[in-house]
Amino acid sequence: MAGDLSDVELMLKVKGGDREAFSVLVYRYRKPLINFAYRFTADRGVSEDLTHEVFLKVFQAASKYEPTASFSTWLYRIATNTTLNHLRDNKPQLVRSIDDKSGDEGSDFTFEVRDPRALAEEELIERERVRQIRKALRALPENQRLAVVLTKYQDLSIKETAEILKLSQTAVKSLIFRAYTSLREQLIPLVDV
Repeated sequence: MAGDLSDVELMLKVKGGDREAFSVLVYRYRKPLINFAYRFTADRGVSEDLTHEVFLKVFQAASKYEPTASFSTWLYRIATNTTLNHLRDNKPQLVRSIDDKSGDEGSDFTFEVRDPRALAEEELIERERVRQIRKALRALPENQRLAVVLTKYQDLSIKETAEILKLSQTAVKSLIFRAYTSLREQLIPLVDV
């Protein structure tokens, strides 16, 4: 059965035209890839679209696949490139029209309250803490953020992360150290609460 095979064995079957093997890989990696993309986009729909695009690229590249690295390293390299390309192509526009009156009282702009129920104080504090951590993570330089997300949130090893980022293991460790130093400085207010 295809589900009992390793990722590399499955990908080699995909290379041979086995669509069931591809379905197993999609099943195994769909959620982790959505979570990976979400850490950069903060948009579930965009993250799902990017994951779909990654799997499309994997399927299209199947005939060229060579198991020189672990499958997850190869897959996350594709996911990293796809996500970074999306971010570069979709940088937010900070231009505001002179005619934009969204800040005026008489405008048609409305605020939507997502959940009308009152939240408990602990839940509010936790949400603020998570928001601050995500904001601090997004503020990191791209290479530091990638190193942290791949090792901390995607549970990849330093070696796998180095292969994905095409850096030495020492460089990845340095990126992670600098990222955590920066995060600690930015998140000190959360500890002092």
